Amino acid sequence: MVQLMGPASYVVQALVASLIGAAILLAFIMGRRAARRRYFGRRDVRAQALRRQLPEILAGRIMPEAWRRDPLDDRILEEILLDRLEIAGSEEAEQIRYCLRISGLLDKRIHQARRRRGWRRLHTLVALGRMRCPEAIPALAEGLDDENQQTAIAAARGLGRYAMPEAAEPIFERLQLNRLRLPANVLQTALYHCCRERPSMLLRALQFTDDELRPQLARVLAETASAELGEDLVLIASDPLPEVRASAARAMAGARPRLALAALQQLAADSEWFVRLRAVVALGLLQDPRSIPVLLETLCDPNRFVRLRAAGALSRLEGHEEEVLVRAIDTRDRYALQALVGEMQRSGAMLTVLNGLAEPRQRPRARRILLAAVRAGAPRLLLDAVLHHANWRVRTQAARLLAESQDPEVLRLLRFYTTETQRPRERAVLAWLARRLQAATGAEVEPPRPWTYDARRVAGPSPGVSLVRENR
Repeated sequence: MVQLMGPASYVVQALVASLIGAAILLAFIMGRRAARRRYFGRRDVRAQALRRQLPEILAGRIMPEAWRRDPLDDRILEEILLDRLEIAGSEEAEQIRYCLRISGLLDKRIHQARRRRGWRRLHTLVALGRMRCPEAIPALAEGLDDENQQTAIAAARGLGRYAMPEAAEPIFERLQLNRLRLPANVLQTALYHCCRERPSMLLRALQFTDDELRPQLARVLAETASAELGEDLVLIASDPLPEVRASAARAMAGARPRLALAALQQLAADSEWFVRLRAVVALGLLQDPRSIPVLLETLCDPNRFVRLRAAGALSRLEGHEEEVLVRAIDTRDRYALQALVGEMQRSGAMLTVLNGLAEPRQRPRARRILLAAVRAGAPRLLLDAVLHHANWRVRTQAARLLAESQDPEVLRLLRFYTTETQRPRERAVLAWLARRLQAATGAEVEPPRPWTYDARRVAGPSPGVSLVRENR
């Protein structure tokens, strides 16, 4: 009958073929979903059973032959053990690694890492890195030579998980032969975890790496520096690359070699601003009073960040506030003084000195420091203490100290403080202080001008008023 339809028979045949193809595709999808549903249901049941048996498996009461025969149980238990290993303590971690060894899971993964290729090898290297068994280090090292960069990255990350100096040796060998090309963040992270216990490996590697890799190794060395490095760390302070010199300055703060102060003094005068910045930060961490002259020089540095870091380092030298302020005033650098006084206020050093006015033993030293601060351009600190400090002894001593300072800047500030102050006691203290300063300096304080309305200052055609000050 279809043949009698002529050319329309081709349309009918195409429709029938499409319906048959759709039916086959739908049957395949439904069959696959049923198979996957059955697989995941069986997997969940076996996962629950194996989790209940996990303590007995780790204790050795259930032998590996009981679950290694089923490939599904093999995969499930491996995932459970690796997930448990991430959060296990040292004792439990050793039990898990022993289970991985005697069950053959470790040997199977090592064999797969050497035989597989592509994404299967990448997946295997990730599993070996999570196991953290030293026997797998050679297999992970071979993965560093893979042509696929993602596989090499997986191998490097797996070695970094071991956090052992032995895991860093394959990386250094390939760096020496210039056979390893990894992203900077992957290389630095792996070396940081592996070389934390033995940072001297990084110091030796700096001698044979090129100019491209040496700054990366120096950054890792700055993070892992310890007393183990000793005086050898001072040698890289004269490296021709400024990035290496900056990392050397940062490492000296952690290693603290005997010649650290002399090397940091040299780096504080470097031509690169970020090298000077790292040197100043390191000097601040050392907290050595012998570094005060160098820090005072960097306090006048043309770079703003260096000045701020130098000011912060000087403000943390307890017991030397007076010397630092006096020598900073001698520099006659206004920006340096502002940075120093501001850092001393932010760090709380000035507040500690201010509270010392209430103690008779600490009062002479506190008066000298605060008087130097006022002359350096920080009278607001004492004016706020006069008005708002909780201790009446501190308020009294601060007022007397301001009167002795004979600073004309205090007279200009009194105008604004008098306008904002509403309490009679505070007004009386400010009036007394103004009279004392007038008598000492011979200047006059302009009285505060009240607020009045002046319609002549209003702009525009619409009526209105503006708030201006008029001196009556």
